[in-house]
Amino acid sequence: MKQSVLRSLSAKDTVLVLETKRKNLDSLDEDALVELHARVQRARNKHVKNYRRGAADRVVKTGTRGGARPANQRDRDRAEALEDALARVSRRLATVARQSATALRAERLAAASTAGGAPGGRSGGTGIPGAPGGRSGGPAKGANRPSDRGADRRPKTPARKKRAASSAAAGARRQARKDSR
Repeated sequence: MKQSVLRSLSAKDTVLVLETKRKNLDSLDEDALVELHARVQRARNKHVKNYRRGAADRVVKTGTRGGARPANQRDRDRAEALEDALARVSRRLATVARQSATALRAERLAAASTAGGAPGGRSGGTGIPGAPGGRSGGPAKGANRPSDRGADRRPKTPARKKRAASSAAAGARRQARKDSR
């Protein structure tokens, strides 16, 4: 960043831009980065707003956008400096958030594996039939469920889909008539 741009910023904004340097960002945790991101975003929005308003006023005075452009250079540079600072903070925040999410996921998986005991979340049980907590000699899990005899195994053709939709709509109309009584 040019020193002239840094000098054109207010003292508060200069400190804010310097806080976004890499060595300063590395020492911040996720919450501090979120707070810094919000502050930089507010400052950037302020300078962008000032630039746009000034440019609009100058266009009215000069009658052309090209004629108004050189007078807005300093405002444009300030907004760009804060945009760069915001990008640095955003990248660092994304990195820290990704690391935090990975750590939390690993912690959650570790807690789930220790709480469940055995893989698959089964706890207790010796696997010996007749033993306390063991498996019985009965049918496998889900074997005594009724078969899905009512399932329609016919292919879903466009005509069949249309008929089903028409039937559902007719039912909705009937229900609406009953509800309106």
